This record gives sequence, C-alpha cells and structure tokens, in this order.
Amino acid sequence: MAAQPKLADEIKKMEYEPILPAEKQLVLWSLGLGTGLLFLLYWLSQVLFPGGH
Repeated sequence: MAAQPKLADEIKKMEYEPILPAEKQLVLWSLGLGTGLLFLLYWLSQVLFPGGH
C-alpha cells in the first residue's frame, strides 16, 4: 500500500502564482464590504435595541 503524500510536500512542489489584479480587487472589495456591514449591523443593533448593550 502506497503512503499518502504529505501536505507539506505537495505545497513545496507547487509553483508560485502571483495574485491577479482582478483577484486582488475582489479580496479588497470583500474585506471592505464585510467590515462595512459589520459596523452597520452593530450600529443598527445599538439603535434598535439600546437596552441590550
């Protein structure tokens, strides 16, 4: 029975792939949207449920 390849060995064999500009933009949009919605939801919870904090 052959041994399973280890994750570290597989990662070492992978070649470097730079992040494309479209991928970078998607990551930044996702982080910005997530952060913005987090603050918006926190603010809404403060306004709608003031006694809960």
